[in-house]
Amino acid sequence: MEKELTEVYCGNARGKTTLAMGQSLRASTQGKSVIIIQFLKGSEKQELDFLEELDNLDIKIFRFEKMETCYDELNEQEKDEEKRNILNGLNFARKVIATRECDFLVLDEILGLLDNGIATTEMITDILKLKDESMHIIMTGRTMPESMEEYVDSVTTMTTEEK
Repeated sequence: MEKELTEVYCGNARGKTTLAMGQSLRASTQGKSVIIIQFLKGSEKQELDFLEELDNLDIKIFRFEKMETCYDELNEQEKDEEKRNILNGLNFARKVIATRECDFLVLDEILGLLDNGIATTEMITDILKLKDESMHIIMTGRTMPESMEEYVDSVTTMTTEEK
């Protein structure tokens, strides 16, 4: 069996989640079980629900946030509440990796947890350390810290050029 990768799609351009979802669909059509955990999506969160309804595909989507509004638009009290929900999602990601619950895991916008001060680099790298060679992981977000590079096999940076 070939070693599965840990990939990052980052940058200031749009399309990181779309690329990750495309890879998820491809993996699922190859018979792999897929789990997608979304962070910081707010009101966008319903747009991928159709994936769970596709016949013959093993795709599950999890979200732990309760608010419909994006995290950065919440007041401080709402942010505190939402932060607890998001950290539950991070703990769920840890469990999925530790128990090898799927073949293909997408941690959508997990790097945004770093940008928002919700999680630390150490929290995420501790989760990545649990990965074995049989699971493929994709993480998305704007910026990828250098300190995480040793836990990642491939980084794709998507940028928008000003014209």
